[in-house]
Amino acid sequence: MATKANTGPGKAQRKGRSSSGRTTTSTKSVRNDRYTPPIPKNAKTSPRWMGLAIIALFILGVLVVILNYADVLPGGVNNWWLVAAIGSIFGGLILATRYH
Repeated sequence: MATKANTGPGKAQRKGRSSSGRTTTSTKSVRNDRYTPPIPKNAKTSPRWMGLAIIALFILGVLVVILNYADVLPGGVNNWWLVAAIGSIFGGLILATRYH
């Protein structure tokens, strides 16, 4: 009761294989009907200050959190400093999503 190595139970083909051994069909003249527009010459670019502003807002937010817990900021440990720090980090994230 010898069986072929290429067939499974019920004489089914092995998964991922066709009778010719290829997984996909071979078509020599594949025509792509999708239109891909060219990249415009005036593509959006962000101003130089935007990258610096993103980094500055992130660093400012982290610095305010650290200085608040070190009790260096005026007014002692205060939650409003943490709100300002989160606002600064969030502002950096908003700018980063609009960066081109």
